[in-house]
Amino acid sequence: MKWVTRERPKTDRIACPWLIKKFIDPDAEIVFVSADRVIVTANDLGGYSFDAPGTTYTHRGDQCTFEVLVDEYQLGDDSALALLASIVHAADVEGALDLHPIGAGLLAIGIGGLDVEVDDHALLERGSFVYDALYAWCRRQQ
Repeated sequence: MKWVTRERPKTDRIACPWLIKKFIDPDAEIVFVSADRVIVTANDLGGYSFDAPGTTYTHRGDQCTFEVLVDEYQLGDDSALALLASIVHAADVEGALDLHPIGAGLLAIGIGGLDVEVDDHALLERGSFVYDALYAWCRRQQ
């Protein structure tokens, strides 16, 4: 299935594809487009849209898109994944940075990643290691 989101991913738009490929749809193809093209492109491709206004999966209430996907796909029983969701939340939701001490570091990596990688798919690939490592760390905390 194709999963469509906004180009130039940093925090939630790196975390969500990682989550999708690891836990929801291992064969997912992530498509990055301009913000104004996300919904139309997803419809044209018969795919899912995420992390943009009006998309199938996006921020809901005080949840970031990563948390929405964890809930929608009933992944919350994985305590390490729940911990990772709290870190992503802290890094992604405005005003939530102090909710988890690792949030600031994750946000810094996301913002800095935009400066060191111009290709969105390469950025996703490089960023996926960060989420692999964070998830492994979260598992150690359980």
